[in-house]
Amino acid sequence: MKRIAKILENPQYIDYLNRNAEAEKDRVFCHHDLCHAVDVARVAYIMVLENRLMIKKDIIYAAALLHDIGRWKEYAQGLDHAEVSAQLAVDILIDSGFNSEERDFILRAIRDHRKDGNQSTFFSSVLYKSDKMSRLCNECLAREQCKRFSDGRQPELYY
Repeated sequence: MKRIAKILENPQYIDYLNRNAEAEKDRVFCHHDLCHAVDVARVAYIMVLENRLMIKKDIIYAAALLHDIGRWKEYAQGLDHAEVSAQLAVDILIDSGFNSEERDFILRAIRDHRKDGNQSTFFSSVLYKSDKMSRLCNECLAREQCKRFSDGRQPELYY
């Protein structure tokens, strides 16, 4: 997974994670950090294996690691972080050695990861579901204030 190491070492990627951390320093809810991205990658990888999909592990991990890198822009400017994350991911993917076809596949999943039930590909659906499943809502101290619980019900776990 040399290309994943390149993502993790990429100065832009590190900068975007730091910007997310700064934007979320006072946030009591879930954070959009490396731990979250790796959790999403692991869940997505398991889902791909369980569904016998032929998607390379580094493609899965790249999409998961990059899916929230634009979250700080959503806080600062009200922009859709899925679209912003896809835009920011392009250069990182190029620098990490992903070809045009792979980039398009990854970027589509990143753009779709917030579209509740309206993903354009099965992998987009996997990224969406793994993003939700990676959260440890039952252990969250801010659970009662979370929008996922605003109606008093347990959110769907997407299994």
